[in-house]
Amino acid sequence: IASSLAVVGVTSIFGAAEHWREGNVRLRVALAFGLFAVGGAYVGAQYLADLFSGAAQLLIFAVVMAAAAFFMLRENSESAGGQEPAQEGLLSWRTLLLAVMGTLVGVLTGLVGVGGGFLIVPALVLLAGVPMKPAVGTSLLVISMNSASGFVGYLGKVEVQWGLVAGFIALAVAGSFAGTYLVDFIPQKTLQRSFAVFLMVMAAFILYQNRGEIPFL
Repeated sequence: IASSLAVVGVTSIFGAAEHWREGNVRLRVALAFGLFAVGGAYVGAQYLADLFSGAAQLLIFAVVMAAAAFFMLRENSESAGGQEPAQEGLLSWRTLLLAVMGTLVGVLTGLVGVGGGFLIVPALVLLAGVPMKPAVGTSLLVISMNSASGFVGYLGKVEVQWGLVAGFIALAVAGSFAGTYLVDFIPQKTLQRSFAVFLMVMAAFILYQNRGEIPFL
């Protein structure tokens, strides 16, 4: 988990930089969401990770991923790809929801070692009204902050195989550049649906692999 946070964090920095050049990063949204996520990630890594077995952490990951996919598929194209809401007050319901969601995403990041993009993107699209492509770019900036905080929470508790991590980072960064290039050629609606389907497939795979840990299966 600690190693994956290092990979995801560094990769996201490069991806966010490319999206920034394309104008697909909402800086204010990223900072507002990220500040809460950073705190949650540290708490998840430092205090909660030791309370769950590896299988339990994967099952939590799969269930939350499936829920995020469900809401992404359920959202219709009008509200999902559309216009951002008008500016609201500091304590608006959207701001409060984003704060809660940011904290929960951060906790999950520290707990199961993911950047949280599969939750950040739906949150930005459904709660903040950010169009799909800027949501992807904005999420990468949040993920880099999130992953760094979670990784710090694991320092001194685990041994990181830096050679293996470096290899994964090199491949992942190359993939992020390819993804940033391709995003301009994929319609927002298609991108959102494909993202949701991918989450569903991954959640089903993880649940199947760990079916022995589920009492009713």
